[in-house]
Amino acid sequence: MTPPYVPGHGLLKDRAVVITAAAGAGIGGATARRCLEEGGRVLISDTHERRLTASAQELEKEFGAERVAALPCDVTSEEQVQALYDLAVERFGRVDVAVNNAGLGGTADLVDMTDEQWSRVLDITLGGTMRCTRAALRIMRDQSSGVVVNNASVIGWRAQKGQSHYAAAKAGVMALTRCSALEAAGFGVRVNAVSPSLAMHPHLVKVTSEELLDELTRREAFGRYAEPWEVANVIVFLASDYSSYMTGEVVSVSSQHA
Repeated sequence: MTPPYVPGHGLLKDRAVVITAAAGAGIGGATARRCLEEGGRVLISDTHERRLTASAQELEKEFGAERVAALPCDVTSEEQVQALYDLAVERFGRVDVAVNNAGLGGTADLVDMTDEQWSRVLDITLGGTMRCTRAALRIMRDQSSGVVVNNASVIGWRAQKGQSHYAAAKAGVMALTRCSALEAAGFGVRVNAVSPSLAMHPHLVKVTSEELLDELTRREAFGRYAEPWEVANVIVFLASDYSSYMTGEVVSVSSQHA
């Protein structure tokens, strides 16, 4: 049984938040909503312009246009990433929280995998997280404050057939989180990550077989997948002052059997 939705408590009041891959009903979209419910101001981005526009309009209607901004962004492009963070500063005056959610999965056994498949997953999932973290830290360094939250995956720890590229990328996100956290601590900035196991959303259903989803769900102690907002709750915790002593940590958002 899914637990009741948790109401906002003002944990991010007036804070400026940038979230990648935030259009639609996945973890990024749920995080945008949760940050707004917690009092934040949010700049959302995605490569899917039509879906991004629809998401922004929905959030503006509910939370007010002055608290919501949107800009298409391909995280493989340094120019587009820089434009995203330039807009955040222009619109909100600062960047308090960066949520790096963009990633690309897929299934392919290594013996059949092409260089293009490998490189694309690594460039979006790991390279994109690096570019966005770098852009955020440059702003946060000058502010002497801020929080970065990366979206990793339990697959960065645990093996799964057909996921060599995605697992390598997510393990890289974990390592990037730990190393950048040590660097950022010197100027008062924290960097952490969440590591979800199975959070259901429409895109996952499209790219994953029903058989595999059933198998993954059976591994969960609660016998169900996570709702995207349950992962977003942990992201909000890491972005808030409640996690003020945490940096370089990767928090598992999972009920998988040990």
